[in-house]
Amino acid sequence: MASCSEDLRRRGLVYQVSDEALLPLLDAGGLSAYAGFDPTSDSLQVGNLLQLCTLRRLQLGGHRPIVLAGGGTALIGDPGGKSAERNLLTHDQVRANLEAVRPQLARFLDFDGGPRRPPAVLVDNADWLVPLRYIDFLRDVGKHVTVNQMAAKDAVKARLERPDQGISYAEFSYMLLQAYDFLHLLDAEGCTLQLGASDQWGSITAGIDLIRRLRGVTAYALTTPLVLKPDGTKYGKSEGGAVYLDARKTSPFAFYQHFLRADDAVVGTYLRFFSFRPFEEVVALDEATSTTPERREAQRALARELTTLVHGEEATRRAEQAAAAVYSETVVDLDEADLLAAFADAPHSELPGGQLADGGLDLVETLVGTGLVASRRAARQAIEQGGVYVNNRRATLPGDERLTGDRCIAGRYVLLRRGKRDVHLVAFV
Repeated sequence: MASCSEDLRRRGLVYQVSDEALLPLLDAGGLSAYAGFDPTSDSLQVGNLLQLCTLRRLQLGGHRPIVLAGGGTALIGDPGGKSAERNLLTHDQVRANLEAVRPQLARFLDFDGGPRRPPAVLVDNADWLVPLRYIDFLRDVGKHVTVNQMAAKDAVKARLERPDQGISYAEFSYMLLQAYDFLHLLDAEGCTLQLGASDQWGSITAGIDLIRRLRGVTAYALTTPLVLKPDGTKYGKSEGGAVYLDARKTSPFAFYQHFLRADDAVVGTYLRFFSFRPFEEVVALDEATSTTPERREAQRALARELTTLVHGEEATRRAEQAAAAVYSETVVDLDEADLLAAFADAPHSELPGGQLADGGLDLVETLVGTGLVASRRAARQAIEQGGVYVNNRRATLPGDERLTGDRCIAGRYVLLRRGKRDVHLVAFV
């Protein structure tokens, strides 16, 4: 079995380390390591996956993971990845978000612990940042971090170069607060390692320098690569199209489909980063993408593993069932939530439920009304040629002229399809 450091390296998870002496420490176990997130939403999202998975790997390797929820820094806002100031959250919003993400963290980390598995810890930096007295903080911490260091940070530099946007003193101070977090966790939890994405290097090393100056102790940094999409943009950005870990915001089916649709160019990287399969299996799945891409073995394995990790085995089973039902007659067995998730991107319309009574609704007229065909004649011709499906069962004439209530999925939906790609979901309300 590979050592902890070897496994991290061969998966491509070691982008930068502050000191090569960290690697044998990773193999020995017993470190306390933290990664942070700002609870700016009531759900984590796929952009948080890499750090959660990396913390999980460390816990499996005998280390103690600390999840730092930035309840204090969320009140200020991280300038990273933003071209303008973030909207400030209230204390109540931050506390509500923290409570909402606790169960999501527990899917990745063991907070009870076990043999050779120290229990994970969840801390909130509001507990120590909010009570800070400003003058004391500037005297004890601020004097040890130069403005030159802070202005050299890429996220800050980008904002300073845009006079139309600029950066507030509050967000400019974020690096100072993050450095103090590391110092506090050293004192309170014996934490000597901070994890983060490569674009957090400046803030993390500021904490290392602060610890060295004030405590004379060696602390360490390990950054992971940025996870990129095929177009080179940052994976999991919060702006638009976010995929959440909360099933109420992103259904398990939509979560499963997100990874099932992963591009061949990146699925191997995603498997290395996110999967806990033996590395040899990851390599074999990656090779299968090159030899038999049409089978999408890597995507299916990735989607199944991550959906199970985040949502559980039963949700994964239902997601796979819904995926299989998209083109099969078993679509009639889906419940409303899975049906709507499976066809979230399909055109849809609503019709009065009363039209299903008294002999039902004319199929030909419905096809025309939904726009799947241009005319009644075209509708009849499509049915006669075997190209029309009702709930994925081929329609025939005579026999399928009417849509009635007993043909509805989940009591009120009918799925109409012309050919393989043109679908329309009708809801009867």
